[in-house]
Amino acid sequence: MVVLKPKTQQGKRVLESRGPKLLENNKKTMVMKGAKTSDAVSKALKDLYSMKKPDAVMLSKRNEFRPFEDETPVEGLSSKMDASLFLFGSHSKKRPHNLVMGRMFNHQVLDMFELGTEGYKGFDSFKNSKTAMGSKPCLIFNGTDWENSLLYKRLKNMLIDFFRGPVVEKVRLVGLEQALTFTLSEGRVYARNYKILLKKSGSKKPRVELEEIGPSFDFIVRRHKLGSESMYKDALKVPRAIKPKKKKNVSHDAFGSKLGRIHMQKQDVKKMQLRKMKGLKQTRQEKLAKLKANKQAKSGQDSGE
Repeated sequence: MVVLKPKTQQGKRVLESRGPKLLENNKKTMVMKGAKTSDAVSKALKDLYSMKKPDAVMLSKRNEFRPFEDETPVEGLSSKMDASLFLFGSHSKKRPHNLVMGRMFNHQVLDMFELGTEGYKGFDSFKNSKTAMGSKPCLIFNGTDWENSLLYKRLKNMLIDFFRGPVVEKVRLVGLEQALTFTLSEGRVYARNYKILLKKSGSKKPRVELEEIGPSFDFIVRRHKLGSESMYKDALKVPRAIKPKKKKNVSHDAFGSKLGRIHMQKQDVKKMQLRKMKGLKQTRQEKLAKLKANKQAKSGQDSGE
């Protein structure tokens, strides 16, 4: 293994930025063209590149390699660009309008999907205002097949990696202005991009409307290559230093609400000092009946003695 030693301060900063960290940088995406691309594929690459800005780099040079036949060029470019995601566009008679979407782990190909696109509509097809660059989208996955198949589970996970944007702890309601939907039906995925509009509703909660802004395309999975289970587990590992410390008797429900359990000794409810309320006070008749019962009990005890 070759260990690089920086010769300048700039080189030192570059190596430090690429080194391992507890909190990693935002994932960078490489956008590449194959030897031949159709007009639809070229537009799709440009539109997806603009959606991924500023965490993306567009390579202008055409590439003769094919990722599914030889992964070495992609892994070399990943190491050079320090990119963990890539998008490769190509077009041929056998595989028209082809997009290859993949992700890396330790500069090695982890997952890779070859997607055949149909009915592509870019930003130019929708004459309306677009969202701001670098906005964090809301990802929506429709269809039960996303959870029933290992193939589509990994595809869903990769789409989340690809489009989720910067990692943040909280999102303001006003700042949520983009929604990406992926609908899976009969082996075909329908991808749509919407702008979220917050309208007046006469109350504190706004009325939400969706306006399609593109790009829009339908795709099918032609080929796929999934990483091994051991490699996938290594990619999911979280450093122990940033793992939240587990608190005893504290859990969270599906909505994120904190639930706690308190252990107390057994208490006698009859002797507890409760708040005095008019509704719980004894009436005059109840008091007389209680006194009469006590007198009868006492007279019974005296006669027994």
